[in-house]
Amino acid sequence: MEEAISGTKGDPQGLVRVNATLGFGRTTIAPLVSEFAKRFPSVEIQFEVTDRPVDLVEGAFDMAIRFGELPDTRLSARRIMSNRRFLCASPKYLEKYGTPERVEDLAQHRCIIHRQNNDAYGVWRYIVNDHTEAIKVKGALSSNDGDIVLRWALEGHGILIRSEWDLAKYVQSGRLQLVLPNTVLPSADLFVYYPRQKNQTARARAFIDFLVSRFQAPFTPVETGAEPRERKKRSRG
Repeated sequence: MEEAISGTKGDPQGLVRVNATLGFGRTTIAPLVSEFAKRFPSVEIQFEVTDRPVDLVEGAFDMAIRFGELPDTRLSARRIMSNRRFLCASPKYLEKYGTPERVEDLAQHRCIIHRQNNDAYGVWRYIVNDHTEAIKVKGALSSNDGDIVLRWALEGHGILIRSEWDLAKYVQSGRLQLVLPNTVLPSADLFVYYPRQKNQTARARAFIDFLVSRFQAPFTPVETGAEPRERKKRSRG
């Protein structure tokens, strides 16, 4: 009823409440919110960034922009971007400490640990023959901020897991090198999550469509030199 009174389908109006991760929200999503606001001046966006996932239903958010798996069965999701993850290190580190030849070698290396949500500390997971294996790693440096751990890797402090979205430009410039590039890690695809029972408004759909169009713009992915692998496609609501 609100949309029927306030505007047409092609002219979205009203409030959209959006949540995103702290670093990615600040550096990547916030500029897109600005661009969307210029295109749709009648839409009001309340944009919040947090270091942990929020309860969209309790917080009355229309959507959240997050990497990784569906955090709550009450939510539906739309994939914005496929995003592989890789092991990487600076040439300076590899020259000093050597390059691991097997996943098991990581246990003897200095690893930079990115603490995320409730993940077990220092446990890195990888996929072998469609099932998940785990290895315990250690290192002197850890942080819950992705930009910080990436900076430490660039400065030669150790081996890090990061997504190709973050790595592409550094691998292309030679500031970082892939380590064990044939190792398959759980992906960090980017999704928009939204409450399943809530009917999406035209303004929320317009914002999601806008995000999808922006992330479909080509960016140069990480080249591994390995044969392409077939990845399972999971259906999402």
